[in-house]
Amino acid sequence: MLNISNNNPIGEGIDKYSTFSTLANRPHYKILNRIILAVSVLCIIILFLPWTQNISGTGAVTTLKPDQRPQTIHAAIAGRIEKWYVKEGDFVKKGDTILFISETKEDYLDPNLVENTQSQLKAKEMAGKSYGGKVSSLSAQIAAIQSERELKLKQAKNKIRQSLLKVKSDSMDLIAVRTQIKIANTQFNRSLSLNKEGLKPMTDVEEKRLKLQEVEAKIITQENKLLTSENEYINAKVEVNRIVAEYSEKEQKTKSDQFTALSSQYDTEAQVNKLKNQYANYQIRNGMYYIKAPQSGYINRALQSGIGETIKEGTQIVSIMPSKYDIAVETFVSPTDLPLLHKGEKVRVWFDGWPTIVFSGWPGMSYGTYGGKIVAIENFISENGKFRVLIAPDKSEVPWPKQISIGSGAQTLALLENVPVWFEVWRTLNGFPPNYYKPKSNLQKDKK
Repeated sequence: MLNISNNNPIGEGIDKYSTFSTLANRPHYKILNRIILAVSVLCIIILFLPWTQNISGTGAVTTLKPDQRPQTIHAAIAGRIEKWYVKEGDFVKKGDTILFISETKEDYLDPNLVENTQSQLKAKEMAGKSYGGKVSSLSAQIAAIQSERELKLKQAKNKIRQSLLKVKSDSMDLIAVRTQIKIANTQFNRSLSLNKEGLKPMTDVEEKRLKLQEVEAKIITQENKLLTSENEYINAKVEVNRIVAEYSEKEQKTKSDQFTALSSQYDTEAQVNKLKNQYANYQIRNGMYYIKAPQSGYINRALQSGIGETIKEGTQIVSIMPSKYDIAVETFVSPTDLPLLHKGEKVRVWFDGWPTIVFSGWPGMSYGTYGGKIVAIENFISENGKFRVLIAPDKSEVPWPKQISIGSGAQTLALLENVPVWFEVWRTLNGFPPNYYKPKSNLQKDKK
């Protein structure tokens, strides 16, 4: 300072002013200082208190099993609405009729379609039985032809043997006749020599000549007889071949008729099966005119209305809520928190519309929360950019309220490790994720 002015504040204290002295001596300033000191000490103590790390999520109430969730009932076939049997809010049991529709397709307009198809089916079945009888008859006919052929062949073979024996007999007779010729010729020559010598009369020579001529005539007859026997033998062989050819032709023709009957029988069986299929389809289709409840529940909303309105296959008719279901909560967590969650972990849940006081770091001090366990974790990210987690009630804790409606909002806290408050504040300020966490059961398995 230049000390130009006479009012020089340097070196002068503020104690000379009475106002400052009065303010400094007021008692509530001492109390304020004590409060500040106590709060500071309390804050320092709080920083060392345990804090439970957690993962928060938001979701909605749903059911544990897929078949217990609200569903829509569809029309399996196209038709025209004829009559309603329920209204919104009604309770229906499994199999109760909800709606009746009539047919609109021209292929099914015949009221006696099922009966006519059944008559066609019976007629085709009778035709199939007739073809089966014809096949059996032809089989018997083939067996008779084969039996007759065997008998005919035996008869022809016996005739061959007879002809062969006759040929042998005639050949032996021919040899005998030839021997007789030799003898007759010898006798004739002897008689002729004796006659020349005058020892035999001419009559004896003439007798011997006559006998020789008779034997020569007999040999011609015997040769003709032998040739006839040989021809009969050949004819017997030819007859065997003729019998084989004739009965083979008969058998093949009968087998051809049998195969034709079998083909017709198989074709009829195929038509019978097709008619059975049509008959069953028509019966099932008749049952689809009455749209029934797939399970017991409440009719939430009629998605179609009116009488005479035409609907297509797969059209949504009504929505139904099952009467019996196991409640659960589906919540969504960010991808950074997904590795920290495991099946079987305990979760705190509170529901919209229920009074709650929640301290995320001190779950024991919270009020109005309910216990749950993770039963499923989705492996594929959802449309909202988060992963879906399914939570079921924890049976070891207080049951969840029965008045909770499906679809109402819910919030969850998955509890992780216990850390000091100062660590959690430091982690939050730096934007670090919670500590990587493994459940105790997994830790015990790793140790083993």
